[in-house]
Amino acid sequence: MDKRLTIEKRIEAELMSYDGTMGIYADDFHGNVIAIGADEPFETASTIKTYILACLFDQVEKEIASLEDMVEFKEEHTVDGSGVLCALEPGAVLRVKDAATLMIIVSDNVATNMMIDYLGLDTINACIRGLGCRDTMLYNPLHFERYDKLGTSTPRDYASIFTRLAAGTLISPEADAKMLEIFKKQHYNSMITKDFPAVYMDSDNTDDVMVNVASKSGSMNACRNDGGIIYTPYGPYVLVMFNKKFSDAMYYPAHPATVFGARVSRMLFDQFIALEGRFQM
Repeated sequence: MDKRLTIEKRIEAELMSYDGTMGIYADDFHGNVIAIGADEPFETASTIKTYILACLFDQVEKEIASLEDMVEFKEEHTVDGSGVLCALEPGAVLRVKDAATLMIIVSDNVATNMMIDYLGLDTINACIRGLGCRDTMLYNPLHFERYDKLGTSTPRDYASIFTRLAAGTLISPEADAKMLEIFKKQHYNSMITKDFPAVYMDSDNTDDVMVNVASKSGSMNACRNDGGIIYTPYGPYVLVMFNKKFSDAMYYPAHPATVFGARVSRMLFDQFIALEGRFQM
């Protein structure tokens, strides 16, 4: 094969006109890994919520926490941004598993602060280290007026969570299966699936949905991130794309990070489908 036409070289060529820095890690589960800036640190934004969920299930597995515990929305949990609980008044009480689900599927910031309070910041960071993610840290709860950053991670660390979830080796097969069901309900797939052929994801025109995703994205002024597992007729693969150093901090569907991330995602998708479940032969 002409070395100039490898998938890595094609991705790098695509990103030459991108006004930003994109870190990429992809694994086809057949020994082929795409790693571009995969060990570079990035602001996590809401992708840190994936690690918090993993910590919760780790604590449940160890019988330190329970998904059936009740947690209260307190005044100190109040924060603007994504989610639905910010529309309620403090005093609402939820089961832990419901708060955790909202934290992922609608990226609820209030629910995230409730989970950080429930688990403890030190416990979460110890769990992250215990999972082998040495370049990832949660610095503080979500309070945008108080703190400049939320967390730091790398594409490699983030991908490791999803590769082990797919294999059922992150916490336990049962816990991992429960987490995957939550990630599959996540509402914000604007980067990974934006340019996917609609027919693969539309059950109205086919016998079944041929492609689905278990993922968690995150956005702040300084970053646009997405990552997760893409399930296809040829098996799953993992893709993580973290973005920083772009000049436009505004949020809109055609943001350059989203546009270029979607292009990279489609390139890898097409390669995986064309080679029937691999990035390279």
